[in-house]
Amino acid sequence: MSGLGESLDELGHAVLPGLVGAADCAVLAARWDDEGAFRKRVVMQQHGFGRGEYRYFSYPLPPLVQALRVSLYAELAPIANRWRGELRLPGDFPATLDAYLEKCHSQGQTKPTPLVLRYERGDFNCLHQDLYGPLVFPLQATVLLSDPARDFAGGEFLLVEQRPRAQSRGEVVPLGRGDAVVFPVRERPRRGVRGFHRVQMRHGVSRIRSGLRFSLGIIFHDAG
Repeated sequence: MSGLGESLDELGHAVLPGLVGAADCAVLAARWDDEGAFRKRVVMQQHGFGRGEYRYFSYPLPPLVQALRVSLYAELAPIANRWRGELRLPGDFPATLDAYLEKCHSQGQTKPTPLVLRYERGDFNCLHQDLYGPLVFPLQATVLLSDPARDFAGGEFLLVEQRPRAQSRGEVVPLGRGDAVVFPVRERPRRGVRGFHRVQMRHGVSRIRSGLRFSLGIIFHDAG
């Protein structure tokens, strides 16, 4: 994952091409119909979140999802700790996911947050932040499970950076099947003329024009 930290610092996101193979993408998308794999289903339009559905996995997570969560956390924890220093925040994140989840669970955040999202024609996801309690790991990842060249049109991944005393900056992040995008949950440090300051980040998905789009969300803090 060479250049991961540099891309996050410069662009506010990083793309990991082909992180998940096509066969594994198909398997994860097919899990949507396995009711027993999930703890909760959310219909977005019922809550004003947009239009579409998502489902949170139950513990134990599917082996591939667990492996991705563990390996990505190990890569991202040093970046997260550096960001805390740049923003002059106290404390640090443990080196392993297990140690971090122990902290979450001790604070009552025990519900798993990895999820599968399903969008069909006309669906979209409003700009938002995935916050589930006081403990927040500052980075997360989304893996596109469907093929934009064959399965759907539209549905671009969106990031918006809300800069202090300036207009917001939006960006579309192109993804292929199996690509992952890593991005901030809530905020990131940005270097200015007087040192680092924090900028707020939100993410979403543009309207699906046709077809069916599945994605996997990997969030590292559990929910209360």
